[in-house]
Formats: sequence, structure tokens, C-alpha cells
Amino acid sequence: MVRVLEERRKYPRIATDQVISFSHIDAAERLGLSRDVSAGGLRFEAIACEIALGDVIRLTFQVSGEALEASGTVVWATELDAFATEVGVEFHDLDPRAPRLLAELERGQPEPT
Repeated sequence: MVRVLEERRKYPRIATDQVISFSHIDAAERLGLSRDVSAGGLRFEAIACEIALGDVIRLTFQVSGEALEASGTVVWATELDAFATEVGVEFHDLDPRAPRLLAELERGQPEPT
């Protein structure tokens, strides 16, 4: 079930719970757990790695079964405990299919093509 979080934001956030991959530019990929996604960014949990405000990272995640790639800037990061950090990334480069796929997911049905 998809749940759209009700907030006054530029883009509606869609709750997720999936494994994603992310990396700093020119670094090895790591795994994280996404918490929500929108056309503007993604929130995820990272385990046992250093992430700081302003870092530029690459992300790979799925929407409706399609793998999407994005890059963005870490706009906030909060330590959850000694090992986990919750991270907010604002996209600056997003797969062109993403807005349509996210809109379909938000409505709960595919858009006609």
C-alpha cells in the first residue's frame, strides 16, 4: 500500500520502505533504506557511513518497479544512533521518467502513455 504523507511542501512525499544504493561521487556504492520520495528529493537511512551537509551523492532507487537514478545534495542529516543516520537529499539531476512515475504512484494508477 502506498501512503502519501500530508504536508505543505512543493512536492508530495510518498512513503517508501525499500533498499536503495547511494554513493558519494567517485566512491563505492553503499546500501540504504528509503523512507519517502518526491520529485524534489528522497529521505533515507544510512548505516555505518559518514554523510555531511552539502555532500553530493548519487542514488539509485525504484518507483513502480523501474530503477531510477538521481544525484543531489544532502540538505540535512540526523544521527539516529551510533550507527544510523537519517538523510534528506534534494535532487538536482533526476531521471526524466521520475515525475510521471511518481505522479502515477501518488494517484495509485498508471498514467496513459
